[in-house]
Amino acid sequence: MKILFAALFFSLLFSSNAPKPSSIYDIKVQDIIGNNVSMSRYKGKVLLIVNVASKCSNTYQYEDLQALYDEYQNDDFVVLGFPANDFMNQEPGNNEEINRFCTSKYGVTFPMFSKISVKGEKMHPLYKFLTQKQENGRLEAPIKWNFQKFLVGKDGKVLKTFKPTDRVNNAIIKRAIRKQVKGEE
Repeated sequence: MKILFAALFFSLLFSSNAPKPSSIYDIKVQDIIGNNVSMSRYKGKVLLIVNVASKCSNTYQYEDLQALYDEYQNDDFVVLGFPANDFMNQEPGNNEEINRFCTSKYGVTFPMFSKISVKGEKMHPLYKFLTQKQENGRLEAPIKWNFQKFLVGKDGKVLKTFKPTDRVNNAIIKRAIRKQVKGEE
């Protein structure tokens, strides 16, 4: 009986690692140089959250993401890049190498974050929130590949997801972003 009680106690203790976030703003991340960042820093802004990789056939999209950030950053819009090595080892570098690559090759100035997992057992809480309807209350959107994009409104609600191959200069994506940042249809 004591063994059963001990097993139950420890399973409860270790199975509830962290409370489920009620909002994207409850989630904590680390930037690319290791500083802790609360997603609440982005409250009131439109977010485009992208899982990125340096050795992917979609890596050229860094250029498009930077151009989009340059265009709308003064309109309470921000691109957030989250390196992930979940698909065919396409992000093998460490945070320093990733940061150097993004800034030197693509001139990235939008916020980049420490490498995380965007799927599977080690999925970061941010990506649990973005991809699971039970977490975000709006959509179920498992990550299909590198450069999948999530549009989050100024209220922190996940609005849409876009396929990894969809470029951000695509008319549909630009219209969705403009609608959020400028109120245009």
